[in-house]
Amino acid sequence: MKKPSRRQVIWGLVLLVVVALVVLALRPKPVEVDVATVGRGPLAVTVDEEGETRVHRRFMVSTPLAGRVQRIDLEPGDPVAAGATVAVIEPAAPALLDARSRAEAEAQAKAARASLVRAQAQLQQAEAQRDFAEADAARMRRLRESRVVSREQLESAETEARSLGEAAKAARAAVAAARQDLAAAEARLMHGSPGGAAAEPVEVTAPIDGVVLRRLHESESVVPAGEPLLEMADPAQLEIVSDLLSSDAVRVDPGDPVRIEQWGGDAVLDGRVRRVEPYGFTKISALGVEEQRVNVIVDFADPRAAWDQLGDGYRVELAIIIWQQDDVVQVPTSALFRRPEKAAAMDSGADGMADEGSGGDSAGSDPAGEPWAVYLVSDGRATRRDVTIGRKTGLHAQVLAGLEPGDEVIVHPSDAVSEGTEVAERE
Repeated sequence: MKKPSRRQVIWGLVLLVVVALVVLALRPKPVEVDVATVGRGPLAVTVDEEGETRVHRRFMVSTPLAGRVQRIDLEPGDPVAAGATVAVIEPAAPALLDARSRAEAEAQAKAARASLVRAQAQLQQAEAQRDFAEADAARMRRLRESRVVSREQLESAETEARSLGEAAKAARAAVAAARQDLAAAEARLMHGSPGGAAAEPVEVTAPIDGVVLRRLHESESVVPAGEPLLEMADPAQLEIVSDLLSSDAVRVDPGDPVRIEQWGGDAVLDGRVRRVEPYGFTKISALGVEEQRVNVIVDFADPRAAWDQLGDGYRVELAIIIWQQDDVVQVPTSALFRRPEKAAAMDSGADGMADEGSGGDSAGSDPAGEPWAVYLVSDGRATRRDVTIGRKTGLHAQVLAGLEPGDEVIVHPSDAVSEGTEVAERE
């Protein structure tokens, strides 16, 4: 057999190199993907909404009789002690009361006395409830030290004690306000009686220990009886109100913990839901859509020193925690996609609803156990894995079955990724 020439050998090698280059060029390149690792850690499901601070109870200081009010020097934010003079009224020229007016004034004075008696009784009741709640909270602290009760039970008892303590303060303020109403009614009788000292100035006093929220009259002027002069409140009795969608409000329970964010301070404040109001109202959204909203009331759980800079009508961001666990297997929600058979069923169901002319909204949170799938990265190839998830947030989902911590999954899988596709992690 004739031996190949040197030229033939060289051309044969060149041909092999060309064939190898063509094969490499035609070989599919790995699809670049983003990869995340399944982990284990705390997970919390929250309802997020804006909120607004407001004082729990506010008091309007008004004139007890017609006359000229002297200039009010108090500014909004000034502290005022209960019983301190906040305004001085120079009564108008006395006008004797006729029989009917006198009878009305006497009836108002009697009603004011009865209101004072009722307010004093409510104060005694509120103080008794406060004392009982404080004793119960002290008992819960001792039981908590022995691990007999849970931390949530202790926090609930302490919250109840603080709430009833504030209620007792409010009842005490109501007694002071009732005394002021009685003084106003008696002043009307006195200045409408023959020989009454109508020319003596009348001092209007503060009903509570608090601060001035608004000054409705500043300069000296003539005012009728009952004209509002100042609005006052106790800044320690601050709460937060947030209007949630009714579909979110039904998921919130009194006692749920709350994270208070974006309030202007560096730290995140803690709060607790006190009440979900039992009625809803219609509100027009920024897009012009009618929404049913429900007010949720939140109390601060931190001491007042932590939120002392907040005042009435301030904006905050609330994250109401409706479910949380400290140690769960979780996967990024961006790695999840519907199983093909589930997606087909949903598409057929959507077509059926479209044929029937239904305009229902299918958006919402999925119940636990919904069928989902992910793509695992195994030996450089994508492998589909069916998973069962539980609770979901905007970023992570609880894994009930199908994945283990340490598994690598593809996030945001594109249409180029399918079962067996060769993949490479994007740099």
